[in-house]
Amino acid sequence: MPPARLPAAPPAARGGLQLPKGCGSRRAGGLASCPAREPMEEEGAAVRCPVCLRELPGALINSHLDRCLQAGQGDAERGCSPPPKKPRLAAAVPSGETPSAAAPVFSLFHKSRGGGGQSPGAPGEKPEEGGGGAALRGASLAQKLEGKPLADRLRPDTLRDYVGQERVLGAQTLLRSLLESHEIPSLILWGPPGCGKTTLAHIIANSSKKTGTRFVTLSATSAKTNDVRDVISQAQNEKRLFKRKTILFIDEIHRFNKSQQDTFLPHVECGTVTLIGATTENPSFQVNAALLSRCRVIVLEKLSVEAMEAILMRAVRSLGVQVLGKADQHDSSATGSSSESSEFPVYIEEKALSTLAYLCDGDARTGLNGLQLAVQARLAAGKTTPVSTAKGCSVDGVLITEEHVKEGLQRSHILYDRAGEEHYNCISALHKSMRGSDENASLYWLARMLEGGEDPLYVARRLVRFASEDIGLADPLALTQAVAAYQGCHFIGMPECEVILAQCVVYFARAPKSIEVYKAYNNVKECLRMHTGPLPPVPLHLRNAPTRLMKNLGYGKGYKYNPMYKEPVEQDYLPEELKGMDFFKEQKT
Repeated sequence: MPPARLPAAPPAARGGLQLPKGCGSRRAGGLASCPAREPMEEEGAAVRCPVCLRELPGALINSHLDRCLQAGQGDAERGCSPPPKKPRLAAAVPSGETPSAAAPVFSLFHKSRGGGGQSPGAPGEKPEEGGGGAALRGASLAQKLEGKPLADRLRPDTLRDYVGQERVLGAQTLLRSLLESHEIPSLILWGPPGCGKTTLAHIIANSSKKTGTRFVTLSATSAKTNDVRDVISQAQNEKRLFKRKTILFIDEIHRFNKSQQDTFLPHVECGTVTLIGATTENPSFQVNAALLSRCRVIVLEKLSVEAMEAILMRAVRSLGVQVLGKADQHDSSATGSSSESSEFPVYIEEKALSTLAYLCDGDARTGLNGLQLAVQARLAAGKTTPVSTAKGCSVDGVLITEEHVKEGLQRSHILYDRAGEEHYNCISALHKSMRGSDENASLYWLARMLEGGEDPLYVARRLVRFASEDIGLADPLALTQAVAAYQGCHFIGMPECEVILAQCVVYFARAPKSIEVYKAYNNVKECLRMHTGPLPPVPLHLRNAPTRLMKNLGYGKGYKYNPMYKEPVEQDYLPEELKGMDFFKEQKT
């Protein structure tokens, strides 16, 4: 027989006041307080998430909301901006019903980190996946080429997909070991355009998700000092409150001046932020020495032709374009088609990919964008070509040839920066090639500079200097040749003056060389620098005496006027302290 339960005490017996459900009492004051809020949802009732608008049980809403907010915060840190405000079409859907395909739900963020925080998209639209390749599946070729540039779409997410830079990121290298262990030091990534600096930072950003590290991206072309201070302030709070690290990526860091770069010094020193800077300029000249001492400089080189071919082949496979080998044949005459060209298969010659890999000069961005431009141009033309494959079948398709690729690039992509390090590298190579009497190399470096947009007058001025420094008295006409070349360039300009410079360069490469005058003058400068005390006065007999007073002081006394003598005149012309000095002899150091 179950024990009898006592009746509940009346409200007055429990304190005299009947409190609503969910209210508590303030013991310190002795009075009951009731917050003005709605009754709590029962655990079994469905609650709509205010971020992604999904209907979830009340017991799961808190953990789901945390995931949604963390996913949105992660996207904001990676530089993703919320989509433009649109009316929430799902607002009219009655509670408890699932939104249909006709009423899409728009999330506050573009994409989430996965799990329960994934936001639904438009009907029939797949979320963009990492690596670029998976995001291009299931769409027509024209749709794949719309929107983002191909170079950005195909940006790899992992080191496994990263192509090139084997010397720095190959197996068993120090940097690769650090990245794989998620120990990211402060880095300065230095390399030419399109060599993979931003892609490497993108891979580090994806890797930092696994450890919960914040990754913030700024561009020195648009960011200000206040933006940097805001990021550092947030990093200090994250480190103090949550023990969370922050990686700050600064693209084009050389655009920051010295005072702006000084902002990073104490925070990189104490580990508040891990700095990763990308630059195409020599960090020795463009980055503060104090900041360089706190970072490791990683030198990235131009991508090799083999690496470029691998990148282009990956892009072609992602687009679904078929490659025609040397065994395949096609009719050179393209025919017009009344159907949409996107219904036909798209082919590209293997030779066209090889040519593109050579012409882009190690710049992956130029190569991928050139490929995209060539494909889009052929699709827009809407012309098909009969193609015979190696299997013996003949089909009509859109064909991309070597000529189409060249037309997209217009000319070879020459890496040359008139204000950067390549400017000094090329002029140094030209100078040394002429000094070494290599006329072929001299012409090559001259053309490399002129075709890259160098000022011809700058080259001509350097040739004038070379005429006296390296040829000198071995061929006194070299100086005349150089001055004439400078005047010719000044008169007619480019491109007509290029042959004038070429003639002068070849003349100098073939001319005999003598640095006798150059070395003697350097010996004189060294003598002046090493002299201690006041410089010796000019001997009296060498001084000019235009006035009677100066003559009375002995100016010009004893000077022998050489044309008056038939024989050589014995006379001293150096100060007494330097008597007998011969600057044309090798000086002891």
